[in-house]
Amino acid sequence: MKQVAVITGAASGIGRGMVERFAAEGMTVVLADIEEAPLAKLEQDLRANGANVLAVRTDVSNAEDVENLAVQTYNAYGAVHILCNNAGVVCSRPIWEHTIADWEWVLGVNLWGVIHGIRAFVPRMLSQETECHIVNTASILGLVRGPGAGIYMVSKHAVVALSETLADELVQSGSQIQVHVLCPGWVRTGILDSSRNRTDSESHHHNRNITDNRDVRAEMDAGMSPAEVADHVYNAMQSGIFYIHTHPEHKAGVQARMEDILK
Repeated sequence: MKQVAVITGAASGIGRGMVERFAAEGMTVVLADIEEAPLAKLEQDLRANGANVLAVRTDVSNAEDVENLAVQTYNAYGAVHILCNNAGVVCSRPIWEHTIADWEWVLGVNLWGVIHGIRAFVPRMLSQETECHIVNTASILGLVRGPGAGIYMVSKHAVVALSETLADELVQSGSQIQVHVLCPGWVRTGILDSSRNRTDSESHHHNRNITDNRDVRAEMDAGMSPAEVADHVYNAMQSGIFYIHTHPEHKAGVQARMEDILK
């Protein structure tokens, strides 16, 4: 049986990188994204190249959407072997200036999207009694501290803790599901413009400090390609690595934070 991989945030960025890598490995790939046009175009392109794919328009912040994604996937293929909870957004102001709408939007996608994915898929994956993998996309900002992108950092620290707990509990249960948490540095994606998918009254607010910062955009443009990140993810699954560090140069920041905590 072909492996079946489900990827959220599949139509662009890291998600698309993983889609293309997994399809190249001969996997069946289920594409989930909130943006219908890019999702449909990706599905069309992959099918034209002989890939077996299913596209499901999904708002990961909505539990019913993610449950629908699981239902459609299992109805079509009967199993899921790889789940990548990857969809993400960013919003940046001084943390005390963030509105309730800001918090709800970023946490809704970055954290609740992962929670919904776990709730919808893990019980089904457990019932398969097969080797499976779950990859939750966090960030190097989920392992360090610093100013800027406050809600994003909160959400990514939470995804790391959620992934750690999930991994430990699955080991305790004797499950064959392996968990991995992806903690990349700068990657060439469109996340700085993620407010394009925001529908609340704050959607046009300028996100100071991050998205309007030319230095930040320059760092993003010079970052790692999504294809390289996908290689790291694929290799980590093969070797059983939990913390996926795509940018080892940032490990010093993680160590400094840990030393501060121990002091």
